Amino acid sequence: MSILKSTFAALAGACMCSVVSAQPPSGQPPAQARLQQVAAFEHQVTGVTVAKDGRIFVNFPRWTEDAPVSVAEVASDGSIRPYPDQNWNAWRNAKRDEMNPGQHFVCVQSVVADDRGNLWVLDPAAPAQGTLVPGGPKLVKIDLASNQVKQTIAFDEKAAPQGSYLNDVRFSADGRLAYITDSGAKGALLVVDLASGKARRLLDGHPSTQPEKGVVIKTDGKELRRPDGRGVEFAADGIALSPDGKYLYWQAIKGRTLYRIATSTLADAALPAKSVEGKVEKVGENGPADGLLFDKQGRMYISAVEENAVKVRDGDKVSVLLQDEKLRWPDTFAQGPDGAVYVTSSRIMDMNWFKPENPASLKTTLFRIEMAPR
Repeated sequence: MSILKSTFAALAGACMCSVVSAQPPSGQPPAQARLQQVAAFEHQVTGVTVAKDGRIFVNFPRWTEDAPVSVAEVASDGSIRPYPDQNWNAWRNAKRDEMNPGQHFVCVQSVVADDRGNLWVLDPAAPAQGTLVPGGPKLVKIDLASNQVKQTIAFDEKAAPQGSYLNDVRFSADGRLAYITDSGAKGALLVVDLASGKARRLLDGHPSTQPEKGVVIKTDGKELRRPDGRGVEFAADGIALSPDGKYLYWQAIKGRTLYRIATSTLADAALPAKSVEGKVEKVGENGPADGLLFDKQGRMYISAVEENAVKVRDGDKVSVLLQDEKLRWPDTFAQGPDGAVYVTSSRIMDMNWFKPENPASLKTTLFRIEMAPR
C-alpha cells in the first residue's frame, strides 16, 4: 500500500509533450495543463510564494552576480519592488565590510508566506554557494500588514556550519516550528523553535539528506558538468509538508528517492538524534527534483529538472503534468489562495558555472500553471 494516501484521481500523461491531459473523474472530459507567464526577470530567480491575500513574492540569490535585489514583491503588471524596503536589499558583496549581515539580505534562497500573515525569508548568506558570511545565516519574519520586519532568527555555526547552504523552509501546522533543508556540502534538516529561535540540526550526514551515489544530473541530453568536471552535488533540497501537517517530505536534487518523517518525531526535542534517524521512511522514487509542493487535494507537485517538466505524485503513481522547453530547470512551487500553482524557472543548467560563455545575469521567469476548462 502506498505511503502517500491517494486523495485525487491519478494524473495520466506519460507522453513527453508541452500540454498533457490529466485524467478526470469518470464522465468528464480531460483537462489540459499549460504555462502562463506571470513575470520575467533580469536576474536569476529561485523562490516564489503567494500570500493569503494573493500578493506574490520572489527572491534572487547571489550565485553568479551581485544581484541588485534579494527579495521582491511582484506587481500585477509583472514589475517588482524591493521588499520590505530598499535598506534590507542594500547588501552588496563588494561592500560587505561596511554592512551588518544580520540586518540585510546577503544571499536569499527562499521566501515562504505562512497562514498567519507573515512572509518568511531564508538567507543562507553564502554568495556563490561558497563561504558563509559570518553573522549572515538567518530566518527573517516580515509582517505583511505593516511590511515591517518583526523577528530575525540568526543561526550559529552549530546550526549552519561552514559548507552549509540553507535551502527551503516549511512551517508546522501549529506555527511553532520551522523545518529547513540544508543542501550544502553535508546535507541535513534543521528544526527551529520560532519562539526561542533555538535550532536543532538533525539527519546531518544521514543517507536521506545526501546526494545519491550513482545519480548524475543530465539536461539537454547530456551530463551537467562544470568545465573542471564537477557535476551537480546538491543535497537535501526540496521540502513539503503534508496537508494535514503530520509528515515532512524531502529529497536531494542529486537523488531519485523521496523521504518522509512524522512531524511528531521532529517536535520531540528530547529525542536523541540517532533515534530520529531511525524514524525516516522511504516513500518512493521521484527522479531528480528541485521543488516539491502538496496542493490542496493532497497531490505532490515535483519539479523534474532533467526534463523541463512538472510531474505529479498521487499515491505510488508519478506522472507528467506538463513539459515545456520554456520551463528550464523548474525550481520552486507555490499555491495561491485560489488554488493556482506557480513555478519559477531558474535556468540552473544555463548558469556560467556550467556554460562559461553565458552572462552572469540570467533572464528568468515566473509561470502559473493553467488548467484549461473541461
